[in-house]
Amino acid sequence: MKNWFHIFPKNTGLSLYAWIAFCILPFYFIIRSSTSSEIILGVIMIVLFFVAYRLAFIKQGWTVYASVGVEMVLSLGMILYFGYVYFSLFLAFYIGNIQSKNGFITLYVVHLVTTITAVTLGFFIQSQMYFSQFPFIIITIIGVILLPVNLYTKNKREQLEGQLEDANKKIAELMVIEERERIARDLHDTLGQKLSLIGLKSDLAGKLVIRDPQAAKMEITDIHKTARTALKEVREMVSNMKNAKLSDEVIRVRQMLKAARIDLKLVGNTDLTNTPLLVENVVSMCLKESITNIVKHSQATQCEIHVEQTAGELCVKIKDNGVGTKGQPDLYSGNGLRGIRERLEFVNGSLEIVSTNGMTVLIKVPKAKSGL
Repeated sequence: MKNWFHIFPKNTGLSLYAWIAFCILPFYFIIRSSTSSEIILGVIMIVLFFVAYRLAFIKQGWTVYASVGVEMVLSLGMILYFGYVYFSLFLAFYIGNIQSKNGFITLYVVHLVTTITAVTLGFFIQSQMYFSQFPFIIITIIGVILLPVNLYTKNKREQLEGQLEDANKKIAELMVIEERERIARDLHDTLGQKLSLIGLKSDLAGKLVIRDPQAAKMEITDIHKTARTALKEVREMVSNMKNAKLSDEVIRVRQMLKAARIDLKLVGNTDLTNTPLLVENVVSMCLKESITNIVKHSQATQCEIHVEQTAGELCVKIKDNGVGTKGQPDLYSGNGLRGIRERLEFVNGSLEIVSTNGMTVLIKVPKAKSGL
């Protein structure tokens, strides 16, 4: 917070113009009923307050607390001598943005006690002035009580949300790395040995082609068979990647939710019967996308997956206890849910979304008779 405009607090429920008014008001309080010497003293106090307030944003360590201490003394002086209580709101805003828990609690208590004490004394010293602005003083005291707590809680929540988002990105990156490593292992196991064999037989065939053409021809035939076998295994591996089983996807989903600290409750049998491979593949991808949305956006702590099979339909319900679409008005039209809907349309499936007490995603796919 090093920009000059941070002298005006943000996200406090008041507009910039209100805070500018709070900066101008002390001059009115000073000028309206004071002598020349008092006006000069008041202007000096105001300038010193804003200088100290600005320094508090750009300094670090003990100088921050020294600046806040100077601000408190000047604020108390303005309250007792001129009846101006609104500098305490600037202090309340700054204290609410302190990251240290101990520092926040200490300054909050000191500021609250000194402000209430000074205002109470002010009613006895300048009762007429204080009673004339009594409603505004009450609002200011409420602000001194609630504003720091509200800002401190909000900042901590945003910090935790940022950490969660970083963790989710890390999880996604680790999953990609894990999948790449798995594919690399599969390719190595599938092709490594056979390619080595093809290389050896090619060298041998090259040496035999003149000396023993018949033996060279046999080696070339073996190379051809080995290459065809390797090609078949690669095709099978790619086919298995494309035709993911729902039971296998649930295992990966469980790992993802566990990493995000979301409890999973699974109801139903994920080993599907009489379900075409294409349908199971589509449902698996939709499940994966739904869980990804939960981890990224829901802020949920619990997730339930219900799998129900009937003779003619497969139904998968994914429910969480998160925030639903609150604060996410474009979630229904996002790429994730749109992708799920498009995949389901390909197999004549349907998607239903309910955002009540979290979010529920209901996937229904007919079990069309197929040889896929």
